[in-house]
Amino acid sequence: MSTDDITLTAGDAEVTVRPGNGCRIGSLRIGGTELLRQGDRYGCFPMVPWCGRVRDGRFRDGGEVYQMPLNAPPHAIHGFVRDTEWRTARHSTASDRAVFTCELTDPWPYPATVTQIVELADDKLTLTLGVETYDSSFPAQAGWHPWFHRNIGGGDVTIDFSPAWQEERGADHLPTGRRVEPKPGPWDDCFGMPDGVDVTLTWPERLELTVSSREPWVVVYDEQDAAVCVEPQSGPPDGLNTTPRLVTPIEPLEVTTVWSWRTL
Repeated sequence: MSTDDITLTAGDAEVTVRPGNGCRIGSLRIGGTELLRQGDRYGCFPMVPWCGRVRDGRFRDGGEVYQMPLNAPPHAIHGFVRDTEWRTARHSTASDRAVFTCELTDPWPYPATVTQIVELADDKLTLTLGVETYDSSFPAQAGWHPWFHRNIGGGDVTIDFSPAWQEERGADHLPTGRRVEPKPGPWDDCFGMPDGVDVTLTWPERLELTVSSREPWVVVYDEQDAAVCVEPQSGPPDGLNTTPRLVTPIEPLEVTTVWSWRTL
């Protein structure tokens, strides 16, 4: 199975996936316009087996406490499949769909397989992440961290959404456990959308793109001049400890996000 870049096309849309670099979406072009910030750390990367920060890099599963590498001291951040070499499991040159896999291994204490499915249509991109185990059950999260260009020619992007609450953020950038009324940006914050993530980005006179998901959590980050992030995910930051969601041999974790667009 190859680790070479894969490009899918549909209508005037083109997406490039980089399995050799964490299976990130390296490029999304609509009508020739690039929507994602470029560079090895950017694009849109999958977050597995956790999303956002884990406090002090530690999580508890039953009576065991596990320590993850502190890649954002004093915390661990965004999982580690973004730093893993994935493999292309299924793709044909005539296809608008590709499937990629990698294995969860050390330092993660539980064996598991992660799958990302990328499907492109002329007006939407569908991403699906799956985490499967045939061994022990364990808590896990999955989601995506896209870096959308703030400006694609014209005015800066606007972000429109109506969350039910905002997770109060402590000085350590982790939720305090209190839910508060949503506040105006700039944000580096987690929001609850119990009916599913529904966030619209509008680049004036250019493009409108909606990020949707059945999942009830989204992190919005817009403190950078170059890009903004809208991150649908299966749980909040530090959720391995506060809102654990178990992956079991009979119940895998599967999350999907759809990015749909229209030109203005």
